[in-house]
Amino acid sequence: MRREDLWEATRKAAETGQHKLDRRLSKGEKRDRKRMATVAAVYDLTPQPRRAEDILAELRPVRDASKPRPRARNKREWTSVEKSAVAVTSEVFEEARRRDPGCCVMPVYGNRHQLSRIRAEAKRRGMSKDITLVDFIHVLEHLWDTAWCFFDEGAKEVERRVTERAFAVFRGRSSDVGAGIRRSATLRELPLNKRVGADDCADYLIAKRRMLRYDRYLRQGLPIDTGVIERACRHLILDRLDITGARWSVRGAEAGPRSALDSGRYM
Repeated sequence: MRREDLWEATRKAAETGQHKLDRRLSKGEKRDRKRMATVAAVYDLTPQPRRAEDILAELRPVRDASKPRPRARNKREWTSVEKSAVAVTSEVFEEARRRDPGCCVMPVYGNRHQLSRIRAEAKRRGMSKDITLVDFIHVLEHLWDTAWCFFDEGAKEVERRVTERAFAVFRGRSSDVGAGIRRSATLRELPLNKRVGADDCADYLIAKRRMLRYDRYLRQGLPIDTGVIERACRHLILDRLDITGARWSVRGAEAGPRSALDSGRYM
C-alpha cells in the first residue's frame, strides 16, 4: 500500500523504520508495508452426508471422479481493505440471514481474533455461538507437524500414523488425540525444543474440540473446509492486486473487487 493509506500503527512503523544498508535489504527488513484485506463468501450447499474414508480419499493426488462432491451454489464473494473485519463479519451475517434465518454454519481458519468477532456478532444477534467449525486441512497440517517430532524426515511410517490420528479426529475424538500426542512426547522423553510441534498440536486439538466435531458434521453433510474462501482470496486479491512493483491506495484497491464481485452478481 501507499504509505499514506496504511493503518495508523503500520504507517508509524514504516516512518520510524530505517534500513541498515543503502543498496539491499538486511534480514527481516521490508521495502514496502501491507494492509490486511478481509475476504468473505456466502454460498448455498445441499447437504451430502459423507464418511471419513471419503474425505481422506479426496486428499490423495488422484481422486475418483465418479463420486459426486458437494458443490457450492449462489456464491457471493467480496472483499475490502477499507472496512474493518468487524464490519465485514456483520455483512456476512446479514447475507446469511437474508438467505436462511434459521440455518447457517461457518467454516473458519480458527484464529482467536476471527473467532472472537464471529462469536460477538452471533451473540449480538441472539444466535448460537456453535455455528463455527474449523477447516480440517488446518487440523491435518498440525498432525503432520506433530509427526516430524517423532519420526525422521521421509519415514514411511509417518503417513500411516497421520492417517490413524486423522481418522480418530474424524470420529470426534480430538481431545483423546491431543492427550495421546502429549503423552507420547513425555514417554519418549523428547527435549523441549523437539516437542514444540507436538505440544502446539495437542493444545490446538483440545482447545478447539467443540469446533472439531467432524463425526457430526459429516453425518449432517456439512462442509468441513474453507476452499471457497481460498479461491476467493486468489481471484479477488492475488490476481488483481499482487502485481510486482505495484503500490495501491485504499480507493484504488477497494474499487476493483467491490465493483467486480460485490454488485449483486452471483456465481
